[in-house]
Amino acid sequence: MQKRSELTRQALVRAATELIANGRLADAGLVNICRIAGVSRGALYHHFSSTAELVAEVYAQAHARTAALAEDSFEGSPAGAPARFSAALGTAMGEDRLVRAGMRLSAEGSEEPPWLRDELLDRVHAKVVEGARPGGETGARGPSDSRPEDLADLAVVVTAGLESLGYTDVRWWDPRTARRIWAMVLPLFGEAAGAEAAGTEAVGTAETDASGSASVRAIGTARADGTDGADGTGQD
Repeated sequence: MQKRSELTRQALVRAATELIANGRLADAGLVNICRIAGVSRGALYHHFSSTAELVAEVYAQAHARTAALAEDSFEGSPAGAPARFSAALGTAMGEDRLVRAGMRLSAEGSEEPPWLRDELLDRVHAKVVEGARPGGETGARGPSDSRPEDLADLAVVVTAGLESLGYTDVRWWDPRTARRIWAMVLPLFGEAAGAEAAGTEAVGTAETDASGSASVRAIGTARADGTDGADGTGQD
């Protein structure tokens, strides 16, 4: 019985996630959520006191997922971390409905700022400052002796720009696009970043794309052939 109850709760979260990710928060009303989840109104109110509480749960799960994404991306060389994060976020926006839905929400389950995307960009800014300060893990400074805060601002602008543009053209969420853009930007993050931008430091291992061909995920000019991976069709 407990397992069935948990499955119902998960179905409700998935239904709300799908409606928000592929439409608007206004679409995630009681009737639509119950219809997609295949449950009664009573079942919804058994698990959540309101649809707002359900949407807040979507935010909470998306928050946990994006926080893990940021932590994973900023492990290793700080110089290449913003590029790794932009590529990973683009992949998540294109393939993960939970992340796509959560980025539009605030903690209380509304569309009022601050949104999850604001918190995520603040996290990126702090991580870049931490990695770029003299005496930090690398002590890397840009060729123009940019302040860490300036480099962090640049990282936020690029990341936010790619995320925003993807809503109208999913090609901006393609990780290859992020790597191409960052190949031009990374040299500003110091000598170590310049080496990564030149392709001397791979950011991943060979992987299989949607058509079954292998591609090497590396920061540089190498680009995978095949179809777009970010088609906005997402999965949980």
